[in-house]
Amino acid sequence: MTEPEHVRPLAPATVLPLSDYPATNKQALHRRRNRIKCLICVTVTSIILITIVLSLVFTVFRVKDPIIKMNGVTVNGLDSTTGTQIQLLGTNISMIVDVSVKNPNSASFRYSNTTTDIYYKGTVVGEARGPPGKARAHRTVRMNMTVDIMIGRFLMDPGLAREVSGSGLLNVWSYTRVSGKVKILGIVKKHVTVKMNCTMAVNITRQAIQDTECKKDIDL
Repeated sequence: MTEPEHVRPLAPATVLPLSDYPATNKQALHRRRNRIKCLICVTVTSIILITIVLSLVFTVFRVKDPIIKMNGVTVNGLDSTTGTQIQLLGTNISMIVDVSVKNPNSASFRYSNTTTDIYYKGTVVGEARGPPGKARAHRTVRMNMTVDIMIGRFLMDPGLAREVSGSGLLNVWSYTRVSGKVKILGIVKKHVTVKMNCTMAVNITRQAIQDTECKKDIDL
């Protein structure tokens, strides 16, 4: 009989340590997901902020043009006519021009010196200068400017007596100019010049202004 072969015991199973790579991959994946989430949050926040800013710029912060209006004109020192002669009281004839400027913006409208000129047949016969000022947000400011009339320039026209004796009216026109700027939060700034041309008739007998028509213009 042959001797049975010795059965060698199996070597104990070697327990291999878990590799560090799977844990590292999980951490990297976790960090990547966090970065993606942060990027998404930053992008969404930026879009929201841009939308809000654009909405404010085109609504609340949008600079609108001031509105100028002629409220009335009065004449001082003008006597009534006698026949074909115009009785003018020395050099004390003046016109008081009542002008208002409405500011529709959410910030103040600051304007420099305002000007008003009176013309008769293309010749300047009166000038006035108003002080600088400010129209607050959504407010209206009124300006009364006294225009001193240059009598000599009226009397130089040979057709003056004929014009007045025929209708009792003296046709003139005025030109008013207001320049300024609107500045919102130091960011949005706009320079605006508002102009207004008005034609009117001076009723010599009544010493009043009638038939006033105005046209407005704006320079940006």
